[in-house]
Amino acid sequence: MRKIIFIMFLFLAGKNKAQEQVLFKETHRPQYHFSPAKNWMNDPNGLVYYNGLYHLFFQHNPFGNVWGHMSWGHATSKDLIHWNELPVAIAEENGVMIFSGSAVVDKKNSTRFSSDSKKESLVAIYTAHTNTLQTQALAFSNDEGLTWKKYTGNPVLDLHKKDFRDPNVFWYEPNKSWIMAVSQPNEHQISFYASTNLKEWKLLSNFGPTGDLSGVWECPDLLQVPIENVPGKYKWVLFTSQNSTMQYFVGEFDGTKFIEDKPGAKIHKQDHGTDYYAAVTYHNSPDKQPVSIGWVNNWEYANAIPTKPWKSAMSLPRKLSVKKEGDVWVLIQQPMKALQKLRAIQENISNRTISKTASLKQKGNCFELELDMIPSKNAIGGLRIAVGNGHFFEIGYDATLEQLFIDRTNTNCSFNAKYATINKKAADLKTMNGKIALHIFFDESIVEIYTADGSVVFTAQVFPEKSENGLEFFSNGSEIKFENIRYWKMKSAWF
Repeated sequence: MRKIIFIMFLFLAGKNKAQEQVLFKETHRPQYHFSPAKNWMNDPNGLVYYNGLYHLFFQHNPFGNVWGHMSWGHATSKDLIHWNELPVAIAEENGVMIFSGSAVVDKKNSTRFSSDSKKESLVAIYTAHTNTLQTQALAFSNDEGLTWKKYTGNPVLDLHKKDFRDPNVFWYEPNKSWIMAVSQPNEHQISFYASTNLKEWKLLSNFGPTGDLSGVWECPDLLQVPIENVPGKYKWVLFTSQNSTMQYFVGEFDGTKFIEDKPGAKIHKQDHGTDYYAAVTYHNSPDKQPVSIGWVNNWEYANAIPTKPWKSAMSLPRKLSVKKEGDVWVLIQQPMKALQKLRAIQENISNRTISKTASLKQKGNCFELELDMIPSKNAIGGLRIAVGNGHFFEIGYDATLEQLFIDRTNTNCSFNAKYATINKKAADLKTMNGKIALHIFFDESIVEIYTADGSVVFTAQVFPEKSENGLEFFSNGSEIKFENIRYWKMKSAWF
């Protein structure tokens, strides 16, 4: 039976690869960010590493290119860059949708889902959703994630509530137990539960309300994150998502409760852009370095973005750490070095000093770019990408306000009125040795910007025409220097 399943897997994988030769060349299709071959996608789910493969599950509508019929889509990768999409893993059935959750390797067979006590199972913990009730449920795989079966004893956690969702589970070795972080959305709380078998859960504590209360809390993730340049030392970080943004808290977890280090001091955001949500992490990466992936879209206009036959993409995978700035812990996010496999030949661009605009000879909407910007007093300027037909996307720095900003006012916004109103985002940022170091990825319709050693990140969607592919520096009339400019066209991860 296992041999038949494996042959079917190879057949389907080959079929998917053949389809990719036709797909993945559409206008706006990202070439090195994951997107499904067809149809709607939102939150990343069940990030787990097992037997040499990274598994990415995701909220997916198998039947259309808008939200609905939530099931778990599935893809795998050896390097987090090149992905192989598989058939739907856990499907909507009998009016019960499969909402967000997590997946774990049950190494000790605590669930007894494997008939062989010495064998492991992959177990998914997800929210079973109806119009009136959300409960937590299990599904399991005994063939390394190829096929999944729902637990007949579902639900495993039921508070008889309409809004109670997004379980994120990990093994906590000091207490020899599974820990679940699950959202109480309207109460702005994350509840922590413990279990020895993933089936029976005991409430430990609640965290919140605190921080950003502007929207319901969703998609929690509690994890240990290494401290920069301090080997063997960690802090606990808690993620939550609210409406169309995210926040994080840094503190300690004692197996029962999470305690924030400086409660209420400041709202900390993973991403300052317009389009980043529901990020969760691989807790069990082989090098013990947590890696996060987020959904690149915004609920304000998610169904309306002008892409087909797919909708939405995932962010680049980001390696996580923390460092202390003054008396505050800050999350550091850096793109995976595996992305360098996709670089074409490096092009070094001569240093420039400008006070108005200056075009670059490089053109394209699929590239990576690094540069140092040295602004003078009162300068406002930076880089424009996707330039053409009077359109452009700005990445700029305001030296007076000491803020880095993005502005897509002058891009194509005609497809949706709400998108057209959400155009400018900014983050406080001081120069370091008089410079702003920018690391920019542009992938057809996705912009990711990393600066300040990864402590400030922006993600945004932009939808240029193919001919809108120019680059230029700009300034408000004050002098700005651009140095150490390195440019790479990026090869496709799909072909």
